[in-house]
Amino acid sequence: MEIRQLQIFRALAEELHFTRAAARVNCVQSNVTTQIRSLEEELGTPLFDRLAKRVVLTDAGRRFLPYADKVLSTLDEAHSAMTQDSVPAGPLSVGAPESVLTYRLPGILSEFRKLYPKVTLTFRPYSDEKLVHSLEVGKFDLAVWMVDAVESERLKSVRLREEEILLFASPEHPLATKKKVELQDLSGQTLLLTEAGCGYRKKLDQLLALQGIRPGNITEFSSVEAIRECVSMGMGLGLLPEVVIAGDIARKRVVPLAWAGPGMVITTYVVWHKDKWVSPALSAFVSLLEKRIAGGQPNSPRMPRHQKPRRPLRTPRVSSVVS
Repeated sequence: MEIRQLQIFRALAEELHFTRAAARVNCVQSNVTTQIRSLEEELGTPLFDRLAKRVVLTDAGRRFLPYADKVLSTLDEAHSAMTQDSVPAGPLSVGAPESVLTYRLPGILSEFRKLYPKVTLTFRPYSDEKLVHSLEVGKFDLAVWMVDAVESERLKSVRLREEEILLFASPEHPLATKKKVELQDLSGQTLLLTEAGCGYRKKLDQLLALQGIRPGNITEFSSVEAIRECVSMGMGLGLLPEVVIAGDIARKRVVPLAWAGPGMVITTYVVWHKDKWVSPALSAFVSLLEKRIAGGQPNSPRMPRHQKPRRPLRTPRVSSVVS
């Protein structure tokens, strides 16, 4: 088994397209096909199903992927450790939700690239439920995570800031002018929400389930931008961090509801695996996040000390959520 085969396998597993995978690893498509076939023969099982024009990971391919990720991540770390001194350089893979990437990070990324031009940043979305595993197998070097508290013993974290979560509607919605919006007012309403598992979506689900309140319909979106647009068009109520819709509120495209229910605040952390080698690039990026997002004083290039976060207001845990 060769490193090049693992690199090609991972590229194809993520792209699910032979031409794009070939472009990503800088080779011709026929070489991708040859290397994947050779790897499958060595492992004695198909890793991909070729269904007409579609490429799909088999069960064996899904089981093999985290091992390939871990091997390649370890090799990247070894290479970085041997070639770097104290100057941030090399690849740095960051997991970030769309809301943070779009509304908190652009200025930080611009500053980071100017300060550390030798670091190659890669950003990828993630599922909250799989984040710890993704950090453990090396898919991400670190991640920005919106959650009440980081409770996994496998992670180290730095608390960045609290984010206010708002329920909002178009100005024409019946609840837009209501002086006090209670939980029961959401009964029968159409809710436009992020996918289940998202930290702030989970908070609302728990509140509704606890009070036995059932919305009329829940439509899930993978994009916060789509939620913004659909709410502004009067398709239902949305739930997003204030930073995402601040511009729409200022332009009066949407209206924050006069929410009288339990406060919905969530905390943004930067997290990495406890056994992760803290490279100069990782340390520099965490320091800049803490400086710019948390609004604290400038930090030195060394890794900030891990501190136990202050717990924000949390909703009670329940055994079921609204579906």
